[in-house]
Amino acid sequence: MRIGYPCSNLTLGVSAARTFRLASYSTDLLVRTVEANLDALQDILRWNDRHGIRFFRISSGTIPFASHPVMAYPWQSHFADRLSIIGRYIVDHEMRVNLHPGQYTLLNSIREEVVEKSIAELAYHADLLDLLGLDATNKIQIHVGGVYGDKPAAIVRFVVAYSRLPEPIRRRLVIENDERQFNLVDTLTIHSRTGVPVLLDTLHHSIHNEGETLTEALDAVKPTWDGHGPAMIDYSSQHPERRGGAHAASIVLDDFEPVLNELRWRDIDLMLEIKDKETSVLKAMEFMQVRIAQ
Repeated sequence: MRIGYPCSNLTLGVSAARTFRLASYSTDLLVRTVEANLDALQDILRWNDRHGIRFFRISSGTIPFASHPVMAYPWQSHFADRLSIIGRYIVDHEMRVNLHPGQYTLLNSIREEVVEKSIAELAYHADLLDLLGLDATNKIQIHVGGVYGDKPAAIVRFVVAYSRLPEPIRRRLVIENDERQFNLVDTLTIHSRTGVPVLLDTLHHSIHNEGETLTEALDAVKPTWDGHGPAMIDYSSQHPERRGGAHAASIVLDDFEPVLNELRWRDIDLMLEIKDKETSVLKAMEFMQVRIAQ
């Protein structure tokens, strides 16, 4: 089981998501910013390798404004060699990555212009993974979207939008349950109509479910990943002072242990969505090793 964290490394103090204001856009600024982001990504991956971390979420902001109409620069060809080198490092060190577009990527929006922008954003993410030279087990995860007062209709809109997606997006896309609107049963319904894998978020599931235990939930999502590599799972503890679904500042091992007991014999890659990122991953890995040795 690979355990990973998202986007930036706090120990190194680097992020691969530097950006700038749209009003400041220029080709020179874009190139310099992307080069800095790719430098940071390489530094993070090297650090991860030294510490045995083989799962990482690459920031959606690696290429600023990539899906925006302002982007006229051929970033794909300009950075192709650099991205290929980074991708080869990922492959050679047996790592796996994913990406998680932001909250405005809404395939089931009731506004067509939002759907079009969402497809463009997903196309950028697929291009990035393709230019890294990574196979389709490296995924793009999104939430289903909004309910808009009619969940069955919202699910139908997602299914229709999914059918419009180009194949490079469809082969990488996975959907995640959330803590308020689309639970595990809803995402499995969408899977049954599209074949899209379901990424289980354990914290969201603990808040919004239809009575399924974690064991039942894991058993339900596993078949959705057939042909897509090991299932990806998101994990966090609930932050004790914030609204339901807010991620903990650091891993709570007493909360993590029962989840680990369910996962340790499964073919799973686990993303820790915890605020202190790599620090919690190292604690989780050490904890896991101790439990395995017992």
